[in-house]
Amino acid sequence: MKLILPQPQLSYGPDADNIGTIRRLVESRVDYIEQDDILLLPEHVEGSSSRDAYDSRVSELARGLGCYVVGGSHHEQRGEEHVNAGVAVAPDGSPIGRYEKLRPYADERQRVVPGRKLGEIVIADRKILVLICADFWFADLFTRASRLSSLVLVPALSVSRKPTPEYSRALWRHLAVARAYEFGMYVGVCDWGHPSELPALSTSGVAGFADPTAIEPAKMFQPVEDEIHSYEIDFAALDAFRDDRMKRGFFWKE
Repeated sequence: MKLILPQPQLSYGPDADNIGTIRRLVESRVDYIEQDDILLLPEHVEGSSSRDAYDSRVSELARGLGCYVVGGSHHEQRGEEHVNAGVAVAPDGSPIGRYEKLRPYADERQRVVPGRKLGEIVIADRKILVLICADFWFADLFTRASRLSSLVLVPALSVSRKPTPEYSRALWRHLAVARAYEFGMYVGVCDWGHPSELPALSTSGVAGFADPTAIEPAKMFQPVEDEIHSYEIDFAALDAFRDDRMKRGFFWKE
């Protein structure tokens, strides 16, 4: 299984085709795609508030690429309110799970209400947790999951008030490594590239992969440095890591 993490320049404008941008990037830069591979999209990848329109675009992407797609998120309209929500789909385009942002961030709270559905899905018999952006910063959401996951996927739209993205990148990288080691899981973060088109704050570009099984410090977090990167997921190595941690009293087993 590969985890495909894009980080392209995207747009917040009303005519933006961010999903199309990502599809073209994947098709031009990823040499091969297998059915068990996962493509993660970033937060707010789709501007439409229509759940049907968003679902259709994510399903079309999965069918076109022939792999699983965890569809980032969009602001889904529900009556008079909006929820930051997303869908995960199988290679045939059928939905396999939904997830919502439980802790909206900063002024996002003026546009969406807190979601209720924690993202728990299964791909290739492995349990996966999906946390939208700021939700990744709340450790209690990990413990609310009904089962221990092997992989946590974080669709992000990082923003920063700092003059450069380095501060945010450092924080995200340290947190991803800590979460990966503490909970014994791989961590994949997808983000908008820096500097994407936003109406106010700048994006930081914090995408990357945290590997708790890595021995070399430089490989504990591997950033996406050139718009897109694929990472091999070695679940056998993760199981061995968990067994070793459990023997030393630093891990629990279901």
